[in-house]
Amino acid sequence: MKTETSSALVQGFVRSVVPVLLALIVSGLIMLAMGASPLDFFAGVWRYGITGSNWQRSLALMSPLLIVAIGIIVAFRGQLWNLGYNGQYLLGAVVASGLGPILYAVMPAFLATIIVFVVAVLAGAVWSLIPAILKARYGTNEIITSLVMSFIAIGVVNLLIKGVFKDPGVTTPQTTVIPEDQLLPYIPGTEIHIGFLIAIALAIVAQIVLSRTSFGLRIDIFGASPKAARHVGLNSTWMVVLLFAISSGLIAFAGSVDILGQFTYQRADWDPRYGDAVMPLVFLARFRPVAAIPFVAFYAVLATGGTLAAQQAGLNVDFLFVIVGLILLFMTITEYIGNRRALGQSYVPAGLRRTVLQPFTRTSERTSA
Repeated sequence: MKTETSSALVQGFVRSVVPVLLALIVSGLIMLAMGASPLDFFAGVWRYGITGSNWQRSLALMSPLLIVAIGIIVAFRGQLWNLGYNGQYLLGAVVASGLGPILYAVMPAFLATIIVFVVAVLAGAVWSLIPAILKARYGTNEIITSLVMSFIAIGVVNLLIKGVFKDPGVTTPQTTVIPEDQLLPYIPGTEIHIGFLIAIALAIVAQIVLSRTSFGLRIDIFGASPKAARHVGLNSTWMVVLLFAISSGLIAFAGSVDILGQFTYQRADWDPRYGDAVMPLVFLARFRPVAAIPFVAFYAVLATGGTLAAQQAGLNVDFLFVIVGLILLFMTITEYIGNRRALGQSYVPAGLRRTVLQPFTRTSERTSA
């Protein structure tokens, strides 16, 4: 038993931490080739992302990143590729930035905030219905449909900001700035808004639901084999629609938290692309919400400190996405080297792999023999 535990820990380290380390090393070599100093860059990441009060800025950024990661995990646990996260995030953000000032003017801030959150979640969930129904009823590839819906959402958001929600007092197309006293309150003694606590609570709740409840088991069974799920009485159509709605609703909720937590308004053509950044992190976390917390914290520090560090090192800010891409690359390489014959199975929870995947593997082996 101890040997199995040690082996599992080693495999977890290799497949989760090693890709990050390799990505940092190779990104450093790329900086050298570009004439920049990797030591200055990483020192700047530490200085601007952690030291002094900068760690509070990193934790504030961590809030929407973690909620987006949870939303992606929910869909991926059901083997559904919800890649419409950028548009869903912006829909939630525009609900907060456009609808928020209207509500705050006529009702108490607490009640207005709750309404904004509910409407944001509903907007994200409703926007996911088209790719979900097409997937459930006709087997349409949800990668394509969710991406298309994301592009449409981005266009709709820009139209709203330039039209209905535009602040008439400024020439730049943006929404009205929300007064500071109507934003999410700070954690006492810090400059971190309570969105951080909400994100951590959501991660814990999602972890419990996915790993300790019958609903989580249903998601894992459906993700492992929709046909097997139908045989045990699960409604595949309902599962697809529900998982898409939860995933998209959470991602839209992250957008509203971000606006009410730190941005206070939204400009046209603004897109932080949080989903692109956290995508490799949810794989490194093996689709476990709590395990995603340290990886998201790592990226939050990298993004917070890396923005100024990149500028001082003479690098484009988009170099951060190069690091994310390298993480994804090395994650794929280590996964392939570690388990060529069962590529991807390490992402499936161990208990589910034993109860669901092994029977199919044995059947395949008997057939080939």
